[in-house]
Amino acid sequence: MDPTTPPKDPMLEATLRQMADIVLPQPVSMMPATWGWAALTGVVVLVLAYALWRWLRRHAQNRYRRDALADLAALEARIGGDAERLQALAMLPAIVKRTALAVWPREQVASLSGREWGEFLRDHAGKAQIDAGSYHFFAETEYRLSGRPLLNDAAARRVFAAARQWIEAHDVRP
Repeated sequence: MDPTTPPKDPMLEATLRQMADIVLPQPVSMMPATWGWAALTGVVVLVLAYALWRWLRRHAQNRYRRDALADLAALEARIGGDAERLQALAMLPAIVKRTALAVWPREQVASLSGREWGEFLRDHAGKAQIDAGSYHFFAETEYRLSGRPLLNDAAARRVFAAARQWIEAHDVRP
């Protein structure tokens, strides 16, 4: 026997032979343990589905606004020179009228011009903060821009900003 190894204990050897591996518990399930969690999950899914449906519906309903704003941005990019500014200002009332026709009945909107058209825009402006000069521009220039003096660049940009505000913020409720 080697002098450095301790003597073997028979009791220790017997105990070591009887030992077994550690038994691990079953993994914890990720499924809810009670029906309440399943009901809560169902309610959350229904609320999210409803919110998604409302968002998609609102997004589809406001497509006319996005289209009008895209047309307005393309038109506003052309107001640099006098000739382009005159053409852009001549086309601007048509975009605003087309936006109104997308929401309100044709019988109510199509025949409006002059002061009635300006009052319609003012009545349905919603949260838009538009000055009286812009309302006057829309009321008076829908069909008669050529007889009016040409607006300078700052005034033209103010009218375009008013049109953008009206398109973005007009109130659709009757």
